[in-house]
Amino acid sequence: MTSLAASAHAERRARLCAQMAPGAVAVLPTAPEAMRNSDTEYPYRHDSYFYYLTGFTEPDSVLVLVAANGARPAQAILFCRQKNLEREIWDGFRHGPDGARAAFGFDAAFPIEDLDGEMVKLLANAPAAYYALGHSAALDLQMKTWLQAVRRQARSGVTAPAVAHDLLAMLDEMRLFKDDGEVALMQRAARISGRAHERAMRASRPGMFEYEIEAELLHEFRKSGAQYPAYTPIVAAGANACVLHYNANSAQSRDGDLVLIDAGCELDSYAADITRTYPVNGRFSAPQKLLYELVLAAHSAALAAVRPGRRYSDIHDSAVGVLAQGMLDAGLLDKAVYGNAENAIAERAHLQFYMHGTGHWLGLDVHDVGAYRDVRADDKPSRRLEPGMVLTVEPGIYVRPAAGVPEQFWNIGIRIEDDVVVTTDSHAILSDNAPRLAAEIEEVMGQR
Repeated sequence: MTSLAASAHAERRARLCAQMAPGAVAVLPTAPEAMRNSDTEYPYRHDSYFYYLTGFTEPDSVLVLVAANGARPAQAILFCRQKNLEREIWDGFRHGPDGARAAFGFDAAFPIEDLDGEMVKLLANAPAAYYALGHSAALDLQMKTWLQAVRRQARSGVTAPAVAHDLLAMLDEMRLFKDDGEVALMQRAARISGRAHERAMRASRPGMFEYEIEAELLHEFRKSGAQYPAYTPIVAAGANACVLHYNANSAQSRDGDLVLIDAGCELDSYAADITRTYPVNGRFSAPQKLLYELVLAAHSAALAAVRPGRRYSDIHDSAVGVLAQGMLDAGLLDKAVYGNAENAIAERAHLQFYMHGTGHWLGLDVHDVGAYRDVRADDKPSRRLEPGMVLTVEPGIYVRPAAGVPEQFWNIGIRIEDDVVVTTDSHAILSDNAPRLAAEIEEVMGQR
């Protein structure tokens, strides 16, 4: 399923072909189906790279691109399953090669069974091959088989590609920059996810199980048209919020607990990723509110660093500076030992309570592709932000019981995460409809 026009995918294919050597061939399969158990498959999810270039969501499909060479224009060729009316009764609609070519704007389309024979023809005399080097043992073996078949024609003057390039590295850089259609789609995904977080807040009561709260999220996702969660939701009450990747979602909340929810939907293949933390009884205690306001201040400092020209690392550094000072002021870190935030950070003392990064790229994958460093420079500094990049901003604090840690803060885990797009002069928060301020959260929960 795609809500982006076929022309958007075609334009991406054209841009990729323009970066390839003249006459070179690129090969990109979609994801295979995976068995869950016995004869039951997991719900199918296409490969993100494949979808980015095609908009096509059926399994058993391969995209082949042939770059322009002189007067010969570039070609986009799809291999996919044939129409099969009997199988469609069981498994649903198939486009078939002719239908796919017409609907998605390919130059040619063939049955997937023809792939081996056609690839040997397409690779003959091509100067280079582009594919996901080392990404899939099955694809590596296929490429080896095709190239061997081409080399067997050497006596007829046929040559095999002499160079192989990593296709994914090129696509990573393309996918890092979202166009207007992608940003609009991610805005919708974020809005749905924000409503789901607010729904969970309104539904929450002390004594509810984490999975009951999770059900509120999933209800809002599907009710609003999202196909899936973008990842397994985290619904963590009390001490569970101090486990970064907790997802058992099976414990019972207690009066006085904070609940940390990290959840976002996937809408038409694009992900949202939002975290909110709130008191299950509707009111922050004094220690909870102190740490919540600290994380919120770190969130604001990190957001201020999201603008064109700033380095990606500035986002994390801004958040850590605020958090480390707050840890000293709250007594989580000993001022007599560290003196100031700079020393605490230099000694890595803040890692006891904040041990992860402050965000990641976001897009077709929840942890989306793209380099975080400028690989063109010798020292590979953190790359500068540019318009069209979409990322998360997600500082947090996690206080486990330990000697020297004030007991009033034990088992408090807080994270605040939003989805942000870099604009031409600043940034825009895609997930701004999810209540974030402590007063907003308490107001929403007071309406239960």
